[in-house]
Amino acid sequence: MAISSSLSTATFLPTSDSDLRSQFRLRPISIPSNLCLPIPSIRASKAAGSDNSSAPLVAEKLPVIPAQAAVAYRTPVIKWELDSWMKRNALQLPEYPDQEELEAVLKTVESFPPIVFAGEARNLDEGLAEAAMGNAFLLQGGDCAESFKEFSANNIRDTFRVLLQMGAVLMFGGQLPVIKVGRMAGQFAKPRSAGYEEKDGVKLPAYKGDNINGDAFTLKDRTPDPHRMIRAYTQSAATLNLLRSFATGGYAAMQRVTQWNLDFAENSEQGDRYKELANRVDEALGFMAAAGLTIDHPIMTTTEFWTSHECLLLPYEQALTRLDSTSGLYYDCSAHMVWVGERTRQLDGAHVEFLRGIANPIGIKVSDKMDPNELVKLIDILNPRNKPGRITIIVRMGAENQRVKLPHLIRAVRGAGQIVTWVCDPMHGNTIKAPCGLKTRSFDAISAEVRAFFDVHDQEGSYAGGIHLEMTGQNVTECIGGSRTVTYDDLNSRYHTHCDPRLNASQALELAFILAERLRKRRIGAQRLQTLRI
Repeated sequence: MAISSSLSTATFLPTSDSDLRSQFRLRPISIPSNLCLPIPSIRASKAAGSDNSSAPLVAEKLPVIPAQAAVAYRTPVIKWELDSWMKRNALQLPEYPDQEELEAVLKTVESFPPIVFAGEARNLDEGLAEAAMGNAFLLQGGDCAESFKEFSANNIRDTFRVLLQMGAVLMFGGQLPVIKVGRMAGQFAKPRSAGYEEKDGVKLPAYKGDNINGDAFTLKDRTPDPHRMIRAYTQSAATLNLLRSFATGGYAAMQRVTQWNLDFAENSEQGDRYKELANRVDEALGFMAAAGLTIDHPIMTTTEFWTSHECLLLPYEQALTRLDSTSGLYYDCSAHMVWVGERTRQLDGAHVEFLRGIANPIGIKVSDKMDPNELVKLIDILNPRNKPGRITIIVRMGAENQRVKLPHLIRAVRGAGQIVTWVCDPMHGNTIKAPCGLKTRSFDAISAEVRAFFDVHDQEGSYAGGIHLEMTGQNVTECIGGSRTVTYDDLNSRYHTHCDPRLNASQALELAFILAERLRKRRIGAQRLQTLRI
């Protein structure tokens, strides 16, 4: 089983490299040069069974660039140390007022046991490599930002339960393994577009997440407090412990598939569709048992579950990075998978420098602003050995930009011979402001981006490898639309997010059925093509 955490940071930078090094000083350690073995590059082929006659138009197809062209992008291997990121420009980091207090907290965190284990991260690597080849599908979801106040077993259970439901729907439709990764057990902080917030003439630091500062608009709450990192660690460890229990203690057993429905979602269209599917699975399990096939195998009674977060608060990430005695590689043991965000993915930035030295699977958030050549260079920095499963590209740009911009990114990466897992984040490119002033997202826009993502990959001959969602198991009203229509007028009734709007359980399940149908069509198309070849 596996799990990951997500920490964000504030935007107050020290004035010089020396200030940064003194503020976040930890012991430098060299990383072995053999991060992974070289793996021959491969090229994607035309996706099977795509019906382009009715698909929306995408950007004109360009010739494939030979993989040898990737040599031009190869980045010289530079020695990495655990604190070498401090020599780079670090965006989105908070400025703590008491440096001695900060250093004491970091030493305490450094002495704590790892939250996750390196072997679990390696297993996730293998699953993501399968998703890159179209043999598995990544389901990644959870809170926009976890909070200390809403930490409860019920909230954790409900989000886990929705992910189990979605996984069952996707696995049934696609008939392929589903890799379940939570934005849980550490997804506290978020980068912000502005470092300060002003109200009634008072200017204070922006709220950056509970692991950095508080959301109340007072100087005391908004001042970054390093002790919040310790509370974030303990909450992450407790969340992971509960998730492990759910995943391996019988709760996630396939025989319980009919019992995963949430009470408030039962009497809905999606709840009814899920019941029908669950009953079919239950009948299949009954047939297996009658035929003498065991349903007590661990694969039927447990599930693998990993966690992930954005790698933002680099001092915390460094303090939880450990040398793995088995492989001789360094792993960020705050999470199984971490990603670099749109605001911190600079090629010469501190976050990329830190990430290139750890062996965890790494995600790269990509918007319509990403230049194809820059993406190739970034992948090369983070994965110079071209290891499958190492890099996941999480695309967040809206439906129209998916159709226009994404093809060029796919072609550049394929032309460079790079192996990546392509994942759709249909949330961040679709945030709007409601008439009442609250941020929201339209379910129609979200589902349109998902369809555009699949259409582009079908036409480019690459694989849609996964979905990345901000969602919750709670019955919130934060995103408008869906079959149980949430309107602008409903937003104020149950708007609980600490940051960005999330899909509720019913909306998340509805989206899972849309995804499952696309995976089913892809599977049937591949089977037909295989039959023709025979």
